[in-house]
Amino acid sequence: MAKALLGHVGGTDPRVVSEMRRLQRRVRDLEAELSRLQEENDVLAAGVGHHLLVDDREREPALT
Repeated sequence: MAKALLGHVGGTDPRVVSEMRRLQRRVRDLEAELSRLQEENDVLAAGVGHHLLVDDREREPALT
């Protein structure tokens, strides 16, 4: 579709091509960061879940 739009407006302007490549790089960078943050979040969530289970076993019963 982008090729059709570029052809429709009169060809490939080098500024448009440059901006498109810059945006594609930015999208790839953001996707990589998102993947990294999702993995980090999964590790942290797993650690919190484990931590909560360990704490529950080590707690003393409440006084009644």
